[in-house]
Amino acid sequence: MNGALELASLEIGYGEALFEPLCLRCESGEITAVLGSNGRGKTSLLCAIAGVLRPLGGKISFSGGFGYVPQLFTPHFSYTALDIVLMGRARHINLFSLPSESDVEVARQSLRRLGILDLASRSFNTLSGGQRQMILIARALAAQSNLLLLDEPTGALDLQNQGLVLKLLKDLAKSAKMNIVFSTHEPTHALLAADNTLLFLPDKKWLFGKTSAVLTEDNLLRAYGVEIKYARLSGGGCALVPEFGL
Repeated sequence: MNGALELASLEIGYGEALFEPLCLRCESGEITAVLGSNGRGKTSLLCAIAGVLRPLGGKISFSGGFGYVPQLFTPHFSYTALDIVLMGRARHINLFSLPSESDVEVARQSLRRLGILDLASRSFNTLSGGQRQMILIARALAAQSNLLLLDEPTGALDLQNQGLVLKLLKDLAKSAKMNIVFSTHEPTHALLAADNTLLFLPDKKWLFGKTSAVLTEDNLLRAYGVEIKYARLSGGGCALVPEFGL
């Protein structure tokens, strides 16, 4: 499949499907954003791709391993940040074996790439929500997989780190030809980073295609029930701004 992710008539849910059968293909070297209001199936879709949730029907196909960044992760034991990142090396380490020096170096490089190597020896449970999110992203990078799945990766981050993560995703897709799928509540993040967008709509409908074609003002109004307008930025480019009527 050359690094592609293909969903064929995929149905997921909890007794009842959350959306109509999903058929789409995400190519290596591209970024796909997943948007929609709460409860439409964004997290459930990523869980199904990661093998955490069993589909009701259809097929998921991709080659190689994957790295996964969940919204929430609370370990039951006191691990250091480096220990958490090393968990991403699991498929590279033989059963009952310890991480090698090479594995540790990959983990440290992942932390370094995100500018958080200084957190390596800190207890994960003592870190802030944003710091934990960055550690989980580093764990996914350490997996060195073709497919990277991220569930709202910028949700707990400050503005500077939001920009860092979005830039990193674009760099990984371009330089490493990774296939990246991330969910978000920020349409502007999809506009900035994603080649393609999957937009969940009411009544179990969905749209998939080039981001600029999917994220129209009309489609966003259908998805969220809120007017969202394009705003031109002084330095070039666009942002999507909701009109709450406050």
